[in-house]
Parts: sequence; C-alpha cells; structure tokens
Amino acid sequence: MATFNKLDGFVEHVAEKVHNLGADQLAVALSNTAPGSESSPPTLLTANCILANVTQVSYTNLSSRNLTTSASAQSGGTYALSVNDLVLTSSGGSTGPFRYVYIYNDTPTSPADPLIGYYDYGSSITLGDGETLTLDFGTNLLTIA
Repeated sequence: MATFNKLDGFVEHVAEKVHNLGADQLAVALSNTAPGSESSPPTLLTANCILANVTQVSYTNLSSRNLTTSASAQSGGTYALSVNDLVLTSSGGSTGPFRYVYIYNDTPTSPADPLIGYYDYGSSITLGDGETLTLDFGTNLLTIA
C-alpha cells in the first residue's frame, strides 16, 4: 500500500490563498525520482513545492491524470476533501517506471502547479500497454483540522 506524504509547502500555500481545493482542478504527476533527490527538492522550501521541481515520466501513452472532486466541506472545524478514485491506463505503449505519485493543483498560476503531497509506492511500477493502475484515495484525500 502506498504511503501519503503531505508536503510542508502545501501548508503555507493554503494559508496564503493559493488553493481553492473545492473548485480548483487537481491532478496527478508521476516520477521515479525521490523527492529529496530532485535538484530543487519540493520537500524543503515552500518556493520549491511546485510541479516544475519534479522529474516527471513521459505521459504519451497514459490516460487523463485529472482528479474529480466528490466532496469539499468542513464539519466541526475539520475540513475534508474527497476525490474519486482514478484509473490510469497505458495505451499504445508502456508508461514508467515511476514510484512517486504527486497530487498537485493545476489551476493556480502564481505559483504555477503547487504540490500538495505524494504517494510513495515503495518500488518502481511500469504499466505495460493495456495495463491499468487504480489510485484509491480512500474516504478523504486529505483532512485539515
């Protein structure tokens, strides 16, 4: 099972009105480079917490990476964001290898494509032609209390 890792820069981006999680288009990005091994690690500085600092795989053969928000609300002071599971399908060739699945916000332009967090699958995955990977986000993608 993949482990979710919230990026520290996401917290500052929320506080500075970068995200409108209920309305913005969220998406996934795939990488085989460890976050701490990037030339500008997105795990350190808030300014680095953007998609441009992630070494992505080629998406030529991959289906849509856009997430669909199913619920965005707070109750009793706890905000919960739910998204539908996403099935990635490789068609016309392989996709990968990748180990890290980043969640990012594709809507803001300043900064462009801010990162939220990533899932670490523990080892590299390659989707062959016609293979699928279901990204199961559980009940909530994230909660903020």
